Amino acid sequence: MLPLLYIIRHGQTAWNVEERLQGQADTDINAVGQVQADRNGIRLADLLNHDADGFDFVASPLRRTRETMERVRAGLGLPREGYRTDPRLMELNFGDWQGFTYAELEAADPGCTAGRSSDKWGFVPPGEAAESYETLAERVKPWLEEVEGPTVCVTHGGVIRSLLYLTGHASSDEAAALVIPQDRILRFDNGAVDWL
Repeated sequence: MLPLLYIIRHGQTAWNVEERLQGQADTDINAVGQVQADRNGIRLADLLNHDADGFDFVASPLRRTRETMERVRAGLGLPREGYRTDPRLMELNFGDWQGFTYAELEAADPGCTAGRSSDKWGFVPPGEAAESYETLAERVKPWLEEVEGPTVCVTHGGVIRSLLYLTGHASSDEAAALVIPQDRILRFDNGAVDWL
């Protein structure tokens, strides 16, 4: 069974507000995102009774997840830098679409996003390094299998969708369609999953 696992999505970025496909672009969280990260740190401290002994802390290496993790750790009263990063926790790579909104993509090439609308889980955007959610889940699965003890993880919406799929809490279609909040914590505990 999966150990106790707290998953937090990075705080809001300017590209989130603009509905740009961020993917693996290295963006920063904005002022709202900083508040979200700080609040999640305080919430997690309450959930853990201010005792994070024995927890592993791991984040995607992108700036928005690292800053979120550092703010969460500060909320726990821990040194900001006491965590590790794992590239398998990086967001889905949107290839040539990275940095664009759907409206911009459609204006440049009408109909180009229809394939993703009809099969969000399996669709691969154009571009050499682009991934589908299916591919992303394959990348995340080994990380999940290596989790050995209580863990706090800061990552991205696509990775959280993959985790929900891999743990059997959502079908591929359900996972692909989920809205993943930035101001809540997802807890996996004894086979149950809850948004806190």
